Formats: sequence, C-alpha cells, structure tokens
Amino acid sequence: MEAKKFKKSGHFPSLMSAFLYFDVSFMIWVLCGALALYVTKDFGLTDAQKATMVAIPTLGGSIFRIPMGILADRIGSRKAGIIGMLLTILPLLWGWLGGTTFNQVLALGFLLGIAGASFAVSLSLASRWYPPQYQGLAMGIAGAGNSGTALATFFGPQLAASMGWHNVFGLAIIPLVLVLIAYMLMAKDSPNQPAPKGLFDYLSAFKHKDTWWFSVFYAITFGGFVGFSSYFSIFFYDVYGEGAVAGGLSRIQIGYLVTITVIAGSLFRPIGGYIADKVGGMRFMLILYSVICVCAFLVSTMPGSFMVMLLITSVMMACLGMGNGSIFQLVPQRFSKEIGVVTGIVGAAGGLGGFLLPNNILGPLKQATGSHVSGFIVVASIVLVVTLAFYAVSRSWRNDWAKSGSGVNY
Repeated sequence: MEAKKFKKSGHFPSLMSAFLYFDVSFMIWVLCGALALYVTKDFGLTDAQKATMVAIPTLGGSIFRIPMGILADRIGSRKAGIIGMLLTILPLLWGWLGGTTFNQVLALGFLLGIAGASFAVSLSLASRWYPPQYQGLAMGIAGAGNSGTALATFFGPQLAASMGWHNVFGLAIIPLVLVLIAYMLMAKDSPNQPAPKGLFDYLSAFKHKDTWWFSVFYAITFGGFVGFSSYFSIFFYDVYGEGAVAGGLSRIQIGYLVTITVIAGSLFRPIGGYIADKVGGMRFMLILYSVICVCAFLVSTMPGSFMVMLLITSVMMACLGMGNGSIFQLVPQRFSKEIGVVTGIVGAAGGLGGFLLPNNILGPLKQATGSHVSGFIVVASIVLVVTLAFYAVSRSWRNDWAKSGSGVNY
C-alpha cells in the first residue's frame, strides 16, 4: 500500500531516469580509482601520486556540481542532464585514445568530474516530483545510483587485465549512450520547476548558514563514500595484496573486495532515506555518525584477516551511504525552492571531502609513516568532532525550521 502511494505521488519514469543517469555517471566518475592498480603500474607512482590520481576526478566533480546545479534550476534538470552526458563522452574518448602520461591522466580525470556533477541534476529532478513525506525515499532511490561505483570496481579490473585500461574508458561510452537515450525518452521536468532567476539570486544560497552546515555534514558522509570507493583498491592491496603478504590477494580479487564495500554504501542509501522519513533525519544521523567514527577507529587497528577488515569497512560504508540518504531527507525540507543550486553546493562539498580524504589525509600519511594506521585515526577523530557539531546544530534546527505538525519527521 505504501509503495503504491509513493509511486502515485510523483513521476516514476523521471525518478528512474534520475537513477540511471546517476548510476552510469558514477560508474564513469570513479574509473580512475577502479583502474588504479593498473594505471599506477604503468607509471610507477609514489603513494602520494596514487592518492592524487584517484582523488582528482572527485575534485572535478566538486567544482562542476555548482554550475550544473544552477543549470538545472535555470533550464530544467532534463536538459541539464542531456548536456552533462554529452560532455562526459569527451574525457572517455581521451582516456581511450590518449592518456599516455601521468599529467594526461590527471587532466582527463578532472574532466570526469562532469560525470560526478550528475548528482546536482539527478537529485533535483527526483526531488521536485515528490511531496515532503517521501523526500527521503525519492532522493535515496535516485542517489542509489552510487551503485555505479560497484560496476566500475567489479568489472573495471577484470576488463583492464584482459584488454588494457585504455580500452575500458572507450567501452564505458556504450552504456553512457544507452542511458542518454533512455533519459531523453523518460525524463520529464516537474511542473513545480521554479522560474529561472538571475545568477546572483542563485548564489545567495551561500548566505545561509544552513547551506554551510549541510556542506560540512555531507563532506563526511558522501566524501567518505566516494573517497574510500576510490582509495580502497590501493588500501586493500597495500595491506592484503600479493605484493604485501605471502599468498596475498590479486588485483582482481582486491576489486571484488572493494565492490562489496561499495555495494554496501550504495544499496543502503535509499534505506537510509526511508528510515529518515520514518524516524527523522536528525535522530538517525547521530546514530550513523557514531557508528562511522567507531568503524574508522577499528580500521586503524589493521586486523590481520582481510575478512574482518571487509566486515568493518562494509559496515562503515553502509552507514556512510545511509547518511547520504538521511541528509538529503533534510535538505529539500529546508531549501525546497533552491534545491538545484543547494544540491550543487552541498554536493560540491561532498566531492571536496572525497578529494581531501585520499589526497590530503590517507595518501600523504601513508607515505610519511609507511602505514595506513595514522590516516584512519585522523579520519575517526574528524568524524568525532563533526558528530558533536551535528548534535549542537540539529538542536537549533528543530527550533528554527523543523516545525512540528508538518507531517514530516526531522
């Protein structure tokens, strides 16, 4: 009964279009991370360079998300999505036919951020079609396109081993074009699409302190998800790979482990949105942040069994995924009219978090200390501080804008 009400309350083809666009875009966005063990082998990179290579697409996504969010608000999410997919073809062609130096890989990786910017478009497309009581679930389903990351980490290493990593970039154009066709046929802008405004009117969203708080909180959940998704192949191979221990895991087996953690984060995103609709995003986020903090500390103990590590990292990624869904149960309630640009801003902060995690914390600390222990202790400490901040800020939210009697759980 609940499922029927949800389906009738919005435009399901547009929701599926948002999911597909997000899914194929995320698959493409994290290709550098999924293929990292093969690309780094060709160029002989240091720990810091490896971290930069897998992080640079996330930085690109962070930068492109704000203009894509503004574009979605000005011309509609449908047209913005079509433009985004057409532009994404360009770096894939470069990776397929070029990418012969490390600097070229960094440049095309940055342009892959256009695919990461799909977040601002697909979530605004989904959000505008659904009423407040279903925002968590709708945004969670669209955001479950994170699962495209699992496609990259599962198939990427296998394809790279058999046909070379350059050809994997070319092969990715095929599903992108198929999704583009489906999107053009299925996606439809909501009648609630606001009238276009001036550029400075959109940028006024930066004046709201809640925009900045949402950005900080999403930098932890989404930044953690995408940052770990890109870096875990390097991390697991460093700790449990055939080059680190006798009888260690192969590059393809490492890809399987990373895929499991990514699936946990992806599949639990809509679950997080659904639970947030039922119990309230603020209450749920406090629980999730606490579990993420504990898991990060547990990772720093570096258990000898890769299965134990897989369990810890999977639980952590599942909580990060649910946190993504939970935060975006709250954002549309606070910024219903500016959802495109605010999604772009908050998404950009999430992408920035995903860039800083491997590039400025995990990679440099691994190179400086020779171990991943210190990096995860730092991560856990940051999450602890943010958890305390969220507790304080969410209390003021309840008084300022989360009014009782609205029918929405906060």
